[in-house]
Amino acid sequence: MTTRGTIFLEEAEILEHRAWPAEQYIVRVSAPEAALRSEPGSFAHIQCDPAVPLRRPLSIMRAERSSGWLEFLYKPVGAGLAKLARRTPGERLSVLAPIGRGFEPDPDRPRILAIGGGVGIPPIVFLAQELRARTEFELIVLMGSEVPFPFDLVTSAHEVGGSPASASHAIELLEQWGIPSRLASCAELAGCFGGFVTELADTWLRASSPQALARTQILACGPEPMLRAAAALAYAYDLPCQVAVEEYMACGVGGCAGCTLTVHGTNGAAMKRVCVDGPVFDARSIYTNPSAGDA
Repeated sequence: MTTRGTIFLEEAEILEHRAWPAEQYIVRVSAPEAALRSEPGSFAHIQCDPAVPLRRPLSIMRAERSSGWLEFLYKPVGAGLAKLARRTPGERLSVLAPIGRGFEPDPDRPRILAIGGGVGIPPIVFLAQELRARTEFELIVLMGSEVPFPFDLVTSAHEVGGSPASASHAIELLEQWGIPSRLASCAELAGCFGGFVTELADTWLRASSPQALARTQILACGPEPMLRAAAALAYAYDLPCQVAVEEYMACGVGGCAGCTLTVHGTNGAAMKRVCVDGPVFDARSIYTNPSAGDA
């Protein structure tokens, strides 16, 4: 049985706080206990400001174990995150982390297609950070956004099968890590594939041989329509797929059961809590027929 593990409450000092275009922010905090134990797909429950009692869940984008810091990407939607956006280095935040069950890549499927969209980008960056030194896996990262990406971008030196020549840009950090990646957007962003990130994923899968597909799995995080589209790709190409879902949360630690969703298993349907039973689930357990719209 999967268990939750230890969650740490830390008074985390803000080390860096950077604003990016389209009201996007990346904040780095010192949280050594959580940094040691975080995994891609896990999240933190953060008190944004002393004047805002309810915490906000934020996916962990990077964790540096040796230096003891966590990094988060967010948009200031709502009063709590708007106050967080005004916090400055040197101030402290109450951080409850790490929470949730993360991605569990299958070593029998070493070719990983990782798809991140919008606010679902952070767990995929964390996944890339964790897998970059694991030579048993071959990782391809595709990111989608309808606003400018909150990262430094470069022309990629890595080939990604099926992507058009116009899709030339990649996140500089992933390039430094030696991970092939491409970007997609419907907003006509320079260097990006013109369309949804799952459409870009489809071009990559169509360019893959049957032998390569037999070694492939999909790991995805993003808004619900993107996850449904990723699940539909998994069905179409007969691939295993894990998805990290988003849900409104109150307590964040499984007590209030306010973030439940229906999960289908061998014993039928059951209500599961996204915060502690997830947020990563097998796509087939959530989307029984994604093309038809059944969930």
